Amino acid sequence: METVLMDNLWVIIGTFLVLFMQGGFILLEAGSTRMKNAGHIAGKTVFTISIGALVFWAVGWGFIYGEGNWFIGMSDFFYGDTSFSEDGLSPAVDFMFQMVFALIALTIAFGGFAERAKLSAYVIFAVLFSALIYPVVAHWIWGGGWLADHGKQDFAGSTVVHLTGAMAALAATIILKPRIGKYNKDGSSNELAGHNQVFTALGVLILWVGWFGFNGASTFGVADAFFGFVILNTQLAAAAGAIAAMLIAWAMTGKADVPTTLNGALAGLVAITASCGFVEPWAAVIIGIIGGLIVFFSMKFFDRARIDDPIFALSVHGTVGVWGTISNGLFATPELSVGADWGQPGLFYGGGFEQLGVQIMGVVASGIYAFVVAFVILKVMDKVMGGLRVSEEEEIVGLDMSEHGGYGYPENIPAPNRNEQTGA
Repeated sequence: METVLMDNLWVIIGTFLVLFMQGGFILLEAGSTRMKNAGHIAGKTVFTISIGALVFWAVGWGFIYGEGNWFIGMSDFFYGDTSFSEDGLSPAVDFMFQMVFALIALTIAFGGFAERAKLSAYVIFAVLFSALIYPVVAHWIWGGGWLADHGKQDFAGSTVVHLTGAMAALAATIILKPRIGKYNKDGSSNELAGHNQVFTALGVLILWVGWFGFNGASTFGVADAFFGFVILNTQLAAAAGAIAAMLIAWAMTGKADVPTTLNGALAGLVAITASCGFVEPWAAVIIGIIGGLIVFFSMKFFDRARIDDPIFALSVHGTVGVWGTISNGLFATPELSVGADWGQPGLFYGGGFEQLGVQIMGVVASGIYAFVVAFVILKVMDKVMGGLRVSEEEEIVGLDMSEHGGYGYPENIPAPNRNEQTGA
């Protein structure tokens, strides 16, 4: 009984850490964007995760874990299990832990909306993403769906959470189009620098610490203190990603760019999320290094493709989420993957291409589903709502004023009709 209570305590602590990651996202996104939108970013994060929580309670859990078929669950809606098991997690603890993961995916998706979407677009998409996109992918991999049947390994969500959110962000970014002033007619881009690198760095650090709950509590217990091993891998990958990203930026541009370094740390965290319980520490370092390198080149690629991604969600969570998932098929060790009774060792441990193939299949299927459904939803919303994007005048003034009636920094931007330069 004591062990069961400790398991529940550990997972609920992990739940608190994952929920507090939203504070990290607020600082990261606000710091990475312009002052005139800071209050909007903070406020929309709080109310959209509130919407997501209610939708997850109503249908999200049921679509993921309810009895159903290979595609989706179809029971346990409006979750209300009040039982307590003496042999495992309290259903309420398990429910809360799964809920905060869904909210992280939602916040990642909204990275593609930054600095140009109407508040109403956030509200409607929060409902639809939380009901129709995230739960389906989560059911396929974690809820007993068809990818779970094939042995898809995703320890804490490189695909389920990060790639799913990023593909929805990609759909939004394409439909909303770039921010005013981001690209010139000749195709060159302008830097619309975030207003506070200190906020961004603190946000990354909060996310880093929160990731110990994200990955560590995904052990769902304290037996053998295996969560410590998972956290070790998480730490090593994050550190390796930060260093790799800083060094490649320094080598390629002559400057040790701070935002790139911060995104490198996040890239290491995203990359190891699928494999933190399946690989040895040396592999975690390699996975983090490659994640840090990928994020640098991915950021450059999307910018050249004129895809305006202010938060770098597509690179940090998308391309690196793909790498993190595939890396499992390379580095998963038999002692950990086979012991889980649901996967196979990776290519470098004699497992051949079986697990690698499953991982690639999972990335392709999940990514396509999330992108296509998000694109269709947003396209319909765009038509019905007369546009997802605020007017040019509202964008120039800033979403703080145009959507909420007051600036997050009112003493620094006193006049609501200030031009683009004063809002940068």
